[in-house]
Amino acid sequence: MAGAGLVVGYALINGGEASAVGDLLMMAAVVVCGLGYAEGARLSRTLGGWQVISWALLVALPFMLLLTIANFPAPDAFAKVSAPAWFSFGYVSLFSMLIGFVFWYRGLVQGGIAAVGQLQLVQPFMGLGLAALLLHEHVSWMMLVVTLGAVICVAGAKKYAR
Repeated sequence: MAGAGLVVGYALINGGEASAVGDLLMMAAVVVCGLGYAEGARLSRTLGGWQVISWALLVALPFMLLLTIANFPAPDAFAKVSAPAWFSFGYVSLFSMLIGFVFWYRGLVQGGIAAVGQLQLVQPFMGLGLAALLLHEHVSWMMLVVTLGAVICVAGAKKYAR
């Protein structure tokens, strides 16, 4: 949670507005996703990665349909969505969220949940690097410091949790 505090502090320093509800929802999402990853990896040992993610999607479907119906935009809003945006949506849905999880869970089973989970500590740096390289985003030293601080918090929490 200290890592999340660093990120919130960075946003506030750089003119971002704080939302207590948004911050609480973000922290709840972090907890739920962490539990989901751990349980999914544990289930992958017996079921296999593709079955775990398929069942997870099937269980989530009724909730996602309700949220979709409750937040469905006006029909003319879809005409404003560009072809690259639809392609990106399809890519993220199919590869990142479905096929990617099959390989992620398999890797967790083969390499061990704790060992492979440590690879996620590199993910924020990869995201910043790709944003700079592919999207020509400006990555400031402060972004790197905050990212490093969050990674140190996560690593420290894992180390002292043993």
